[in-house]
Amino acid sequence: MKHKLSITLILLGMFLVTQFIGLLVVNTYANQNLPFGLNTPNDSQSTNLASIIFSFILAFALIFLLMKYKWGIIIRIWFFFVIALALGLSINAFLSYTNLTNISLIALAVAIPLAALKIFKPNFWVHNLTELLIYPGIAAVFVPILTPFTSIALLMLISVYDMWAVWRVGLMQKMAKYQMEEVKVFGGFLIPSLSSKVKRQIQNIKQKYKGKKIPVSLKKKKVKIQLAILGGGDVIFPIIVAGVFMKAFGLIPALFVTFGSLAGLIFLMIITKKDKAYPAMPYISVGAFIGMLLAKLIFPF
Repeated sequence: MKHKLSITLILLGMFLVTQFIGLLVVNTYANQNLPFGLNTPNDSQSTNLASIIFSFILAFALIFLLMKYKWGIIIRIWFFFVIALALGLSINAFLSYTNLTNISLIALAVAIPLAALKIFKPNFWVHNLTELLIYPGIAAVFVPILTPFTSIALLMLISVYDMWAVWRVGLMQKMAKYQMEEVKVFGGFLIPSLSSKVKRQIQNIKQKYKGKKIPVSLKKKKVKIQLAILGGGDVIFPIIVAGVFMKAFGLIPALFVTFGSLAGLIFLMIITKKDKAYPAMPYISVGAFIGMLLAKLIFPF
C-alpha cells in the first residue's frame, strides 16, 4: 500500500461521498433545467460523445500550451471560472430543496467567494471541501447528453488515455507537478502528511528547545511532506457514468456502478507501491463494468 491506512481511508471516503453528492445533484437536474443559462444540446448521442471527447482534447491541448509558455495566471483564471460555475451548480441543486427564492443568485454568491479562496488563498480544508462539490456540478452538465452505451465508450477511452498518459509518456505526472508547483491549484483531492521519521525529528527539536527560542535556521529548514492525491478525472467520470445509468435504469443500477468503481479504486490502493505512479481510471472502470454486470444479473434492466 502506497499510503498509510488512515490516509487511504480518507481518500476513499472523500471519493465515495463525492459520488453520492454527484448522484443527488444529477437527480435534481433530471427534474429541472440547469441554471445560469446552461442548456442541454439536442444533437444525436454519438455527436455528443464526439463533442465531449473533442472538448477534453481541446482542454488538455490548451493547458499544455499554457504550461509551455508559463502562463500560469491564465490557467488560474480559467480554473476560477470553471470552479465557480461547478460549485454554483451543486449549491443550486441543494438550495432547490429549500423554500428560498432566487436560489441561482444565492448559489453564485456563495460559489464565487469559495472559488476565489480555492484559487488565490488555498488551504487544506477549502481545497478538499470544495472538491466534494465541484465534480458533481460538472457531471450534471454531461449526464444529460450521454446514454449508457456512450458513457461506457467514454469510460473505455478515458482509461486507455490514462494508461498512455501515466505509463507511456508521463503527461499526468507533469501536469500534476505543474499545477501544484507553478499554478498552486490542483484538480483533485490532496492529503499532505509527514513520515514517522520527520515527525520524530520535529518532536526531538521541540523537546530540545523546550522553553527556549528555536534558531531561525531550524525554523526555515524545509520539511519533506508526503502527498496522497486522487485526480479529479478519477472522481468525475464514475459520477457521470453512474448518473447516466440512474437516468436510464434507476438508482439501484447506479449504485452498483458507484460501488463497483469504489471497489476498483480500493484494489488499486492496495496494490500501489511507493514512488510509483498509477493510472486510476483503468481500475475504476473495470470495477464499474463489474458493477454493471452484477446489476444486470441481480436486477435485470
